[in-house]
Amino acid sequence: MTRGHNFMQDRYTHKNRRKFNLKAHIVLVTKYRKPLLVSDIDDFLKRSCSYLAEQNSWNVIAMETDKDHIHILLEYDTTERVCDIISTLKQRTTHYLWIKYSKFLSHHYWKKHIFWSDGYFACSIGKVSTATIQKYIESQG
Repeated sequence: MTRGHNFMQDRYTHKNRRKFNLKAHIVLVTKYRKPLLVSDIDDFLKRSCSYLAEQNSWNVIAMETDKDHIHILLEYDTTERVCDIISTLKQRTTHYLWIKYSKFLSHHYWKKHIFWSDGYFACSIGKVSTATIQKYIESQG
């Protein structure tokens, strides 16, 4: 019985009177699938996402980019909605990217403050292990 109890403690986050294990695999794609996630922009985007995660008490388990999209596996609280997390990530990273790379981005987008496509992919990891998704994300790019 003790063995199972330890497993449950490791598997779930405890906060106040809540016990949960919420993880989402999120994919955001650049507008028009432009291959802009290279060198400095790639690193800056990852740092920005990590910063936002820290500010919002999300836990980034894995994150990797390819030239036109980013994969993020994150853990979040029961008080959050995935659509709100994605909205925050897209809005804030777009803002940060345009501040730092406005000259470069203006050559690719005629309208300011555009970076991400309107849609996104998100799924809970369900019965798939975190390690499986983490390995998949780390193999990207």
